Amino acid sequence: MRVAMIGTGYVGLVSGACFSNFGHHVVCVDKDAGKIARLKKGEIPIFEPGLDALVADNVKAGRLAFTTDLAAAVPDAEAVFIAVGTPSRRGDGFADLTYVYDAAAEIAASLRNYTVVVTKSTVPVGTSKKVQDIIRERCPSLGIDVASNPEFLREGSAIEDFQRPDRIVVGTESERARNVMRQLYRPLFLNDKTPFVFTTQETSELIKYASNAFLAMKITFINEMADLCEKSGADIQDVSRGIGLDGRIGSKFLNAGPGYGGSCFPKDTLALVRQANEFGAPTNLIETVVDVNAKRKRRMADKIADAFDGVKGKTVAILGVTFKPNTDDMRDSPSLDIIPALQAAGANIRAFDPEGMKEAGKLLSGVTWTEDAYDAMTGADGVVILTEWNEFRALDLKQLKAKLNRPLLIDLRNIYPLREMADAGIEYHSIGRSAVKP
Repeated sequence: MRVAMIGTGYVGLVSGACFSNFGHHVVCVDKDAGKIARLKKGEIPIFEPGLDALVADNVKAGRLAFTTDLAAAVPDAEAVFIAVGTPSRRGDGFADLTYVYDAAAEIAASLRNYTVVVTKSTVPVGTSKKVQDIIRERCPSLGIDVASNPEFLREGSAIEDFQRPDRIVVGTESERARNVMRQLYRPLFLNDKTPFVFTTQETSELIKYASNAFLAMKITFINEMADLCEKSGADIQDVSRGIGLDGRIGSKFLNAGPGYGGSCFPKDTLALVRQANEFGAPTNLIETVVDVNAKRKRRMADKIADAFDGVKGKTVAILGVTFKPNTDDMRDSPSLDIIPALQAAGANIRAFDPEGMKEAGKLLSGVTWTEDAYDAMTGADGVVILTEWNEFRALDLKQLKAKLNRPLLIDLRNIYPLREMADAGIEYHSIGRSAVKP
């Protein structure tokens, strides 16, 4: 099949590359001429493990191409995906749909035959219907169908998630459009292990928001349980395992930490709250999740300062600044709240991240960026793990002690066993567990 993917951000680029790997011919379109020029040279604008090789292989095979010319890419396509950004709108937090509707109008101007236009962007309930109205108003004789097909990609494992998904959700009441979507996902549709959920546009759109809100709620819940553990002497890792083994609950997203961030959870929970209020069906639970998560990030700076016995005039080493490992994404990362708060309290910051320093440098001022983890620790009064990159999971503890002025480690991801820290003579503070003091 021939596919046009409008937007080469995280979702568009990964989806386009994966569809081409299914054997389809995909043209990825973006207005950013610089980005398209880099993609044509094989330069990938985001860090996602395996994406560079996947793009290169399919470009070489002639199945994947990049252009700024939407009008040339759309007419021959059997399916056109809208995968543009839907950032939080300033002022009210609602999803900004400007790019989606602009893309719909441009697509409509270029359509020549029956085509399925697919909203891949995360959009509020009713958006796909509006996209359908925009296109059908401009192309009344073509019988165009619009389908909602939300993505469920985790940064750092997006290719695996696309090619081996938990489910595929498609929102359309047109059987013709459903058949097109079945052909697009043919390798997965033929695999009985991949559930397909065919539903309405509105239901499909809400499934995406409801999924992210529920996962954000699980993270916020376990973080609050971690606070209770610290006060009561319980161990959050045992609590997480004990409840995660319950089949009704499951173990995923029950790792305590400094709060959720990233490109999806913060904006999607906020957008869901705004949608619900507009429909007159407030989501009080999710409103509380949003509020608790925002406050948690700020409280983590206080936790660090307390462990340091105050940070004024002290040097704090930070390991990891991206919101999660295996990505260079800084969007709503806890580090964007924690580091400025520490600086405001008088701390000097030395930091290292395997992939995120270039992007973080645009967002965080006054930080000394270092060559590696041990360079960050050199001369510091303690070290903080903010992101659980694999290379931070097996630090040389003797070298750590030698580099630091004080053997102090604050681990906001609970990477290390308490006994290991005690045996190493390191003062160790984590989340939802008792502190270790040598």
